[in-house]
Amino acid sequence: MKRRWTALALALGLTVSLTACGSGTTGAANTPAGGNSESPAGNSNTPAAESDLAYVKEKGALVVGITEFEPMDYQNTDGEWIGFDADMAKAFAESLGVEVQFQIIDWDNKVMELDGKTIDVVWNGMTLTDEVTSAMECTNAYCNNAQVVVLPADLAEQYPDVASMSDLNFAVESGSAGQTQAEANGFTYTEVVDQATAVLEVSSGTADAAIIDSLMAGAMVGPGTSYADLTYTIQLNSEEYGVGFRKGSDLAQELNQFFVDSYADGTMTQLAETYGVQAALIPQG
Repeated sequence: MKRRWTALALALGLTVSLTACGSGTTGAANTPAGGNSESPAGNSNTPAAESDLAYVKEKGALVVGITEFEPMDYQNTDGEWIGFDADMAKAFAESLGVEVQFQIIDWDNKVMELDGKTIDVVWNGMTLTDEVTSAMECTNAYCNNAQVVVLPADLAEQYPDVASMSDLNFAVESGSAGQTQAEANGFTYTEVVDQATAVLEVSSGTADAAIIDSLMAGAMVGPGTSYADLTYTIQLNSEEYGVGFRKGSDLAQELNQFFVDSYADGTMTQLAETYGVQAALIPQG
């Protein structure tokens, strides 16, 4: 389904200047909402000592750090990792001539996992925050997103705005954008391992509400889903997704070009339509 792409040939030890994370404005370096307008790579004082691209090709595998996150990364009934991010990661690994390996990570430790080379990339609907862009070499933004509140459907009308939710106990993924929004709005919250668990807490009644990504909420709660008795309501912010590599990694620029090429030939849009995220897709080029 996908054609192979020509990899950038970079010598070991070469210092490279990489494209910044950002807003998804076509034809320009992108900037995350609330983030810096300058490239994190351009501001980095610690560029990669060697080519990550060469490292991944030499070992023959791209190790992708993920959490359970439908529709981006999740397992089908056969135990295979699928989803928009998972399928894009498979296609990118194929373009590099290596296999893909998926590794579940503790989201709080994602930077440590990268720097320790337990994984090579964080590709899991990751919000481009200032913290993320300062710690990782990020790609351009590829999807729009927001943090939304998940509640029991029969109670949703009682909580039309942030002020009405002040007495609720929220479940949030530890270290996530959802936790950031809980703190910003002064909510009482409990940290859990991932967003799927946050939704489960609401369903089981151990939390009043959860804050999760809108893309996940659209796929996971409401009529026709496993959580038909839940719904999502107010949007707390707007944000963008990017992919993160080790600081100074030349793989970020390689993936930026892959995004441009796969968007141009329709592969990216086709995969987005498969998982129902096409409306959130940011044009690449």
